Amino acid sequence: MMRVHAYAAPAAAAPLVPTIIERREVGPNDVLIEVEYAGICHSDIHTVNGDWGPQPYPLVPGHEIVGIVTEVGAAVTRHQVGDRVGVGCMVNACGECANCRNGDEQYCLNGMVPTYGGVDRDGTVTQGGYSTHVVVDADFVLSVPEGTGPAAAAPLLCAGITTYSPLRRWGASPGKKVAVVGLGGLGHMAVKIAHAMGAEVTVLSQSLKKQEDGLRLGADHYHATGDPDTFEQLAGRFDLIVNTVSAAVDLDAYLGLLAVDGTLVNVGAPAEPLSLDVFSLIGARRSYAGSMIGGIAETQEMLNFCAEHRIGADIELISADQINEAYQRVLASDVRYRFVIDTATLG
Repeated sequence: MMRVHAYAAPAAAAPLVPTIIERREVGPNDVLIEVEYAGICHSDIHTVNGDWGPQPYPLVPGHEIVGIVTEVGAAVTRHQVGDRVGVGCMVNACGECANCRNGDEQYCLNGMVPTYGGVDRDGTVTQGGYSTHVVVDADFVLSVPEGTGPAAAAPLLCAGITTYSPLRRWGASPGKKVAVVGLGGLGHMAVKIAHAMGAEVTVLSQSLKKQEDGLRLGADHYHATGDPDTFEQLAGRFDLIVNTVSAAVDLDAYLGLLAVDGTLVNVGAPAEPLSLDVFSLIGARRSYAGSMIGGIAETQEMLNFCAEHRIGADIELISADQINEAYQRVLASDVRYRFVIDTATLG
């Protein structure tokens, strides 16, 4: 076992504290990664606060991980010592079910293993990227392309793939009108990626206070959802709406913005259930869908796409002793647009 420095939540809704955790020995198909950067995702906060159910505390969050390979198992051929790599929201899956065989490991029928708070195949509880080192099955380690800024690449492992996957699946492309609800950690990536895919991009945000940012990031239009005229003005306009907000919204209002055959995809994960009127769907053959991260092959495709288009997250780099303050700022929507921890400050 290797003992490493980390930051952990000792109990639900408790401030994170410095701690020492143990990492397993490097097995034949494992990769040891010295973590350089770890993004702070809203999911980290939901999880450690217990919003999504009981957790195995103490818990080290973090599933937007970029680092350097320092050791590989005897059977590993995909990664070598010295490579810059990434780890996202999952670190294992059965590899044998229909979904895994189709490249949708995130929907593993036997349960994918999340990067933290899950039970790995060896029975241990997974601990995430707010740590100096992590040992991960090589099949779940991504290659970070050369020329990609490592700190700005970290949020791509969750925020990037969470938005890339539905944009790709529902055909964001030239001639398509795409709306992004919310301009936060997920939303700002959705705008950048949809713009790079050639779509006409509109941001739908509560107010116009981030309008200048939205247009800089690649949006063609920006509207305030707090203005009731917005929903009348934009009725029936969009082919695809990606809702990145982790709070309850009026689904019927947003469905009314879709054209015939349009789709509203939820990637934000609010703690409470949402409801809709079925007539919002059947009136124009509309669809309401959900999407969760992406498979390993699609995540690598996303990293390569972002490198080709020089896309990274807009980040604020922080030290480990600023994590709790950063959590409060995320909840107050006071970040442009992703906090990333410099894990060199963990030791």
